[in-house]
Amino acid sequence: MNPKAKIFIAEVLGTMFLVVGGCGTAVFAAGFGAANGVAVGILGVATAFGLSLLVMAYAIGHISGCHINPAVTLGMAISGKIEMALIPIYWVAQFIGGALGGFLLWTIFKVSDRSVRATDGFASNGFGVHSPDLWKLGAAIIIEILLTALLIVVVLSTTTSRFPAGFGGVAAGFTLFLIHLISIPIDNTSVNPARSFGVAIFSGRSWTISQLWVFIVFPLIGGALGAGLHRLVEGSREASAA
Repeated sequence: MNPKAKIFIAEVLGTMFLVVGGCGTAVFAAGFGAANGVAVGILGVATAFGLSLLVMAYAIGHISGCHINPAVTLGMAISGKIEMALIPIYWVAQFIGGALGGFLLWTIFKVSDRSVRATDGFASNGFGVHSPDLWKLGAAIIIEILLTALLIVVVLSTTTSRFPAGFGGVAAGFTLFLIHLISIPIDNTSVNPARSFGVAIFSGRSWTISQLWVFIVFPLIGGALGAGLHRLVEGSREASAA
């Protein structure tokens, strides 16, 4: 099979399983058993996203690098880790994968005669009255740029010769876990436009679409910022080594 086709398929599947694993936990299990005090809550959702990324890193990392996030792909391209010409292949695959993940979650609700609306935003990202803790747009913008940049710096750092081989998935997974612990209360955590898109289009609520631009634009800005920060730090290291 053509290498580009392999990348495309891997990114579709990886992004799909990220949405099913992370967003699925949010819509199915976050509040399950709350009356008995056993709901997984924020900690469980954060764990699910981190584990989903970790698992997929080892499943498809050798095929596509397991970006499964347009912001990661942008950061990798800016840093010269992949060719700029590959960005469309990755992005189209990731958005398709995100949509497939959202569709699978939506289908599970439908075959069980349950309303997607019962989950409020269907794990969508939001700000203002649609923020889990009523944080405003400015807070969502800052946190998405900051935490996406953090994710990109970590991911790029795992691709250097100084990083121990085979542990990149662990570093990325734990980083995504930390990111969700920080920002779920603010905007339900995006740092990934494809993840946000995949559930927003199946939520059945107009606000998830009207606010979606924030969770596409600012994670991408964070991705570019993270690439710049990584290049700055790595350049400093190389200069000091010389």
